[in-house]
Amino acid sequence: MQAVLLRYRVSVRLGGAGIKVEGDEIEVGIKSEPERGRANRELVKKLAEHFGVPVQNIRIVSGHTSRKKLVDVF
Repeated sequence: MQAVLLRYRVSVRLGGAGIKVEGDEIEVGIKSEPERGRANRELVKKLAEHFGVPVQNIRIVSGHTSRKKLVDVF
């Protein structure tokens, strides 16, 4: 079976809790501070729960230190 790859533009906002999807753009609210990768780990976990895939199937392609990220889901 071949994996399906979906690419999304993700905007992260601090202090929020929800996920809003519009086309290939997703806005995710997170509570973790952007220290030592905590915010990115929370983002990956939330996206994995949202898409119903393991966290290993979420990859941040670019924007590791930015609020705007490019994320692959497979």
